[in-house]
Amino acid sequence: MRRFGARVGGSGDGVVVAAVIASTFFIGFGGGVIYPILPNLGEVLGFSSFLVGLILSANRFSRLFANAPAGALVDRIGTRKPFVVGMVVQGVATLGYVVAMLAPFPEGWFMLARILWGVGSALVFATAYTIASDVSDAGSRGANMGLIRGGVLFGFPTGVVVGGVVSELASTVTAFAVASAFAFLASVVAYATVPETHVDPGESTTAKPWDVDTSVPALTVGIVNFAVLFVYIGALFATLVLFLAENTITVFGFDAQGSSGIFMGVTVVAAGLSMYAGGYVSDRRASRVPVLLGFLAATSLGFLGLAAADSVGTLALACLCVGVGQGGTSGPLMALLADLVPEDRMGRAVGTNNVFGDIGGGFGPIVTLPLVDRLGFAPIYVACAILPAAAAVVLLAGVHRETGQFVPMVGSHSDESVD
Repeated sequence: MRRFGARVGGSGDGVVVAAVIASTFFIGFGGGVIYPILPNLGEVLGFSSFLVGLILSANRFSRLFANAPAGALVDRIGTRKPFVVGMVVQGVATLGYVVAMLAPFPEGWFMLARILWGVGSALVFATAYTIASDVSDAGSRGANMGLIRGGVLFGFPTGVVVGGVVSELASTVTAFAVASAFAFLASVVAYATVPETHVDPGESTTAKPWDVDTSVPALTVGIVNFAVLFVYIGALFATLVLFLAENTITVFGFDAQGSSGIFMGVTVVAAGLSMYAGGYVSDRRASRVPVLLGFLAATSLGFLGLAAADSVGTLALACLCVGVGQGGTSGPLMALLADLVPEDRMGRAVGTNNVFGDIGGGFGPIVTLPLVDRLGFAPIYVACAILPAAAAVVLLAGVHRETGQFVPMVGSHSDESVD
């Protein structure tokens, strides 16, 4: 199948990518706005801490099951409809927070909203990266992947800030309403500006919802994504506040909770900047693999630094390395996936990648927090430093298995597979 998006060219490509970035950024508000509100709201509404945690995690686990079908749907009917529908579903889910505040049985409404949010985000993630792949060539694919990933990344913490500030200055309902408004704005932007990029009008494929891409490139990239998100979300984000409390490291007079937010912010800003930079550099190198290896090494060095950190300076440097490594991996990794996977399977390959990422990010805290209690921080952080190094070995082995080379030329494999 020939990509319909191949006919979208010139400045139109930039408009499409910008529209996807804007849509994913605005929709990210709804993902983050609930985090500073629900934990405290749970006490007011009588939710147990277990129920609060279950509500917060519900979207990740519903997305885990929706990722593969979403990818198959993209390869079957194209990108535009699933992208817009995913945006609308997330808007409805965010509006569900408002309903939960006003209707009886609020815990049920919050749970339903989070489950819907996960399904919608599976559609959005599967389509966003596929659109970027469709409208890009080997010389722009990495940068575009990094930009779109950056839109997703910055939308979430922006939502966290907006949720906290608006709920403090106005009310919780107002904060949720603002997030809903931005979510529906994202839907309008997507509907008005994002064209079909993946299939010709009226054309569909035989891709089935249960047709998961288990090719070597999809599994290789998925495993690397698993490793990076396991250590970043599952280890760093889950344990940092505990590490600060135990080692009495604070910044600007804040306690461990406030200081952890600042250090996490350092990683997020570093990740956002390196996402585009990593993709841009990989587009201009002979191969993406050395760039990926460099950022995986930065992640490993960051966790080794965390294991030895004993001051604000050493901890900030370690967090900076982890953020640069995690962010810098994103753009080149998704671009490599697009380089190696046939165009008519890109949606399913993205779905497979997202499954691995959600497993890593979702189960990381379940694994690391109990082990920290038993073994302490240093052994766990050293183990986390080993995981990206192991992922680098998997990357080299998988790329060599697929291409016969450890450092294939950018875009060479996909170019050969296109009619």
